[in-house]
Amino acid sequence: MDLGLSEQQELLKNAAREFLENECPEQHVRDMEEDERGYSPELWGQMAEQGWQGLLIPEEHGGVGFDFLDMCVLLEEFGRALVPGPFMSSVLGGAVSIMEAGSDAQKSEFLPGIASGDLIFSLALTEPSARFDESGIECEATISGNDVTLNGTKLFVSDAHVADYLVVAARSSSGVCLSIVATDQDGVSVTPLQTIARDKQCEVVLNNASGQLLGADGSGWELLKPVIQKYTVAECAYLVGLSQMDFEIAVDYAKERVQFGRPIGSFQAIQHKCADMVTDVDGSRFIMYKAAWSIATDQSDDETTMAVNMAKAWCSEATRRVVAHGQQIHGGIGFTKDYKVQLYFRRQKRAELAFGDADYHRELVAQQLGL
Repeated sequence: MDLGLSEQQELLKNAAREFLENECPEQHVRDMEEDERGYSPELWGQMAEQGWQGLLIPEEHGGVGFDFLDMCVLLEEFGRALVPGPFMSSVLGGAVSIMEAGSDAQKSEFLPGIASGDLIFSLALTEPSARFDESGIECEATISGNDVTLNGTKLFVSDAHVADYLVVAARSSSGVCLSIVATDQDGVSVTPLQTIARDKQCEVVLNNASGQLLGADGSGWELLKPVIQKYTVAECAYLVGLSQMDFEIAVDYAKERVQFGRPIGSFQAIQHKCADMVTDVDGSRFIMYKAAWSIATDQSDDETTMAVNMAKAWCSEATRRVVAHGQQIHGGIGFTKDYKVQLYFRRQKRAELAFGDADYHRELVAQQLGL
């Protein structure tokens, strides 16, 4: 059984790691926590030059045309470096939504701008109910031809404060619909929220906001399913990279930190924590790539849905154990802002909760088992 990366993926991984080690060091991550935008336009432009924003976008629309497995390879490196900014919001929430549901005209209008980094998108899905299923969509949509008028509140919309457009899920008289909404209009109010990860999640209030219909009215939830699946596995890939780096930091510290006249890594309690960490990291990587493979190779809906739910259930909980062990190995200093591991601990919590935590996805797996 060959679980290795292809030559193309190895090149992508190595190039991304070298680039991010130079351009996105720890200090940059810390600086962006204090920055109102939460990202650096300079780094954003450099990433666009690498072709990353257009990695999934077809070449005819200005992208690179790689597949979803390649994207997960890249996002592992993003998790490792804790890359701040609207990358997943724009690429997974915006580009993938338009690729799945957009007309040829909409693809031609928006995808080249996303690929070049000139346009930033975000997916406005969840509401005050904090549900991730179809019944959680209560934002009201009134449709006239291709025009949509929206009223309601969206919560936890990543990077909405810097987005040029939102892909909004709302409910019309025909069911759930999707629309593309420009943020620079009076009917859109965006308020950043305080989060443990210091990432940029926002409340978006839509008051007679205007947008254009994305896909057919009433088919919005079916169109969203593959978007949510890819976004969910993307979060898993980010968690895998994050937990891998946290593990490496903890092992290095265990080898260097001397207590009672010997490195703390020589004590069985620390050794077993490190053994548990590497087991959880490798297990997360395997189940994440299985889900990514199911998506990239167009496996059956049932197989793909099960693989995605299993991956998110496992990665959410396993990576939480990894970052907790990382802090415990560091002792009290692991919880202070002076040390790097707290950055990984806080960002793990964000990704763990994105698109449903472990309990939510375990319940979905149980339903698919007929329980």
